Amino acid sequence: MASVPGTGEGTGEGTGDGTGEGTRAVRAGLPEPRKHEPTLPGPVFAAHYHLPGEPTGPYTYGRDENPTWTLLERAIGELEAPGADAAETVVFASGMAAISSVLFSQLAAGDAVVLPADGYQALPLVAEQLTAYGIEVRTAPTGGDAQLSALDGAKLLWLETPSNPGLDVCDVRRLVAAAHEAGALVAVDNTLATPLGQRPLALGADFSVASDTKGLTGHGDVLLGHVTTADAALAAGVRRWRKIVGAIPGPMEAWLAHRSLATLHLRVDRQCANALALAEALAERDDVTGLRYPGLPGDPSHRVAAAQMRRFGSVVSFVLADRERAERFLDALRLVDDATSFGGVRSTAERRGRWGGDAVPAGFVRFSVGAEDPDDLVADVLRALDAAAGPH
Repeated sequence: MASVPGTGEGTGEGTGDGTGEGTRAVRAGLPEPRKHEPTLPGPVFAAHYHLPGEPTGPYTYGRDENPTWTLLERAIGELEAPGADAAETVVFASGMAAISSVLFSQLAAGDAVVLPADGYQALPLVAEQLTAYGIEVRTAPTGGDAQLSALDGAKLLWLETPSNPGLDVCDVRRLVAAAHEAGALVAVDNTLATPLGQRPLALGADFSVASDTKGLTGHGDVLLGHVTTADAALAAGVRRWRKIVGAIPGPMEAWLAHRSLATLHLRVDRQCANALALAEALAERDDVTGLRYPGLPGDPSHRVAAAQMRRFGSVVSFVLADRERAERFLDALRLVDDATSFGGVRSTAERRGRWGGDAVPAGFVRFSVGAEDPDDLVADVLRALDAAAGPH
């Protein structure tokens, strides 16, 4: 594997316990081999299990546990916290279910939570519900570690780094130290980075949370999320919330996700290399402004990102002159789908302002870089930019 610019937790070649990341991704969560049985058992479809006598053992009812979830949770845990036997992962039906599980299992009326002002678009909806439950919601931007100013008396600090869609980065170690000193827990939305790009628990966070719909599964065909924590009591609260609310993944989705992990390192390495190549090409364009990619040495977030990330992600953002120019650019692309979400093997792009809710210019483009041939992808983007700039 090529050397990785982000060296905050090592070069990315290994996991710190003698196992390379590629090896771990391929083998993560597999059961002990048994003669005549598949390497990765198929999904277990069960609402109930045989249960004579007292209800002891791991599997009693389908809303509580499932063997297919168990294998996936072990696999994700191995990627999030290699060698940390105490780490527990809980999988959910979506990223929003995972986010909600932390917020609503840890907060109660009278508590205060600090959220990023520039985070995932659904966070304002969550904030409305938190406020309705009597929880004080404070917000501050990701960049410049601005959330430090809102920590006093808070119960939970929620970080999203790199932020979506602006790609700002905060210093996780610094914020964790300040939050813990103030008595607050810290959760990090690690969706954009994936565990191969950044490990929040190793940086001191209490929770690592992600929408696995994105890069972790990487094929745009599964809705899934997870929470990983090294604290058994915190994990129990999250698991209890899942049971009560019923935000459980289907066994087929869990099995597909586990299967997809085997190519995670291949996908992420290719996507990150492609993203850097695209960002470098865009940096040469006079018609592109506001270019952001943490892997670019000139990016405002590069120094902090390089100190804590091993890979810089697959998302590049930039601004074109106006809404019309952005729409013409998207229409002219041939190898890139106009679609929301990110992290897939097929490149996608969208004019983010069409949704409302994000504080971005009308011509702001969020570009999720896929695993295509880099020369083909860059050529398609440059051609589309030229077409968008032509007479109309």
